[in-house]
Amino acid sequence: MAEGNDKANKHTIIALVADRPGVLNRIASLFRRRGFNIESLAVGHSEQPNLSRMTFVVDAGPGASEQVTKQLRKLIDVVKVSDISDEPVVAREMALIKVKATPATRSEIIQLVGIFRADIVDVAHESLIIETTGDEDKIEALVRLLRPFGIREVMRTGRVAMLRGSAGAEEEEELRHRANGGKPLETK
Repeated sequence: MAEGNDKANKHTIIALVADRPGVLNRIASLFRRRGFNIESLAVGHSEQPNLSRMTFVVDAGPGASEQVTKQLRKLIDVVKVSDISDEPVVAREMALIKVKATPATRSEIIQLVGIFRADIVDVAHESLIIETTGDEDKIEALVRLLRPFGIREVMRTGRVAMLRGSAGAEEEEELRHRANGGKPLETK
């Protein structure tokens, strides 16, 4: 499959969910039952107490991603679901890359890390650990350029994403209002 088509089938889905044991398992089971592969998954606490935000990247056609979002909305622990694949978003991924570094190659690796605005977070006698944040293409490019030095290990977070600007702000405000039982929201 051509790379353009491959990217067209990748959907970024964000879900606001109850922060309770078993929620991730129920959601992952839904994807498994539908036969979709979760390419990346990032989960963390949201700005709202007792709610977490999940970002999924799923390889699925347009109709299939719509089906998944509809099924997710039916789960009791899911508060909100959005397929933001065609929306203006800020999306980032973080990676830790452990690369072999000899005295002869260390300065070249450090220079490369600087070009990518990455950081060296660990220095050992025979290796460096590099931390980088950016879009998937930036991380892939850095990994590709470090490969000839000898990559020992890579750990990536997967994509996290947010709608740009004030997109969705009114909807988020209404959601917080409903989650607060219709009472006025406290401001900090």
